[in-house]
Amino acid sequence: MKFRYLFIFIAGLSFSACQNTVTSDSVEVESIFPKGQEGAAENFTGKAYHFGLVAPDTTYSTLAGNVYFEAGARSNWHRHPAGQILIITDGVGYHQIEGEPIQIMRKGDVVKCPPHVKHWHGASADTALQQLYIVPNIEKGIVEWLEPVSDSVYQSIK
Repeated sequence: MKFRYLFIFIAGLSFSACQNTVTSDSVEVESIFPKGQEGAAENFTGKAYHFGLVAPDTTYSTLAGNVYFEAGARSNWHRHPAGQILIITDGVGYHQIEGEPIQIMRKGDVVKCPPHVKHWHGASADTALQQLYIVPNIEKGIVEWLEPVSDSVYQSIK
């Protein structure tokens, strides 16, 4: 059921012309793809936008897209049955696997989120974040959304 709704969401994305620079209230980041559609408020704190690149299908069994997080925006805790790969294309952001310290992500970083592992990711407090995501082996499932990341967890970056 989740797969069908995600496919409908991705299939309905508008492939409009891309702006080269996306601005946040503080620091500009370069945009490779259009900003896309705003993510569901129940899955994100702040503003995050999704633009689908590879729709789920049985040939590639992979889902890929771009997420633009405004400064301070972040995903809820979540997990992927087959894992997830993030490629940071601009900006500064945070990633955390449950029980581990928050990691800082910057342009050029590649982050692997292991299968079934609870984690979150998003922009830093003062800089937007542009990331590509790849979800492999979608026949195992795509994502299980969990609770929001609290402000105290988000602000615990050291």
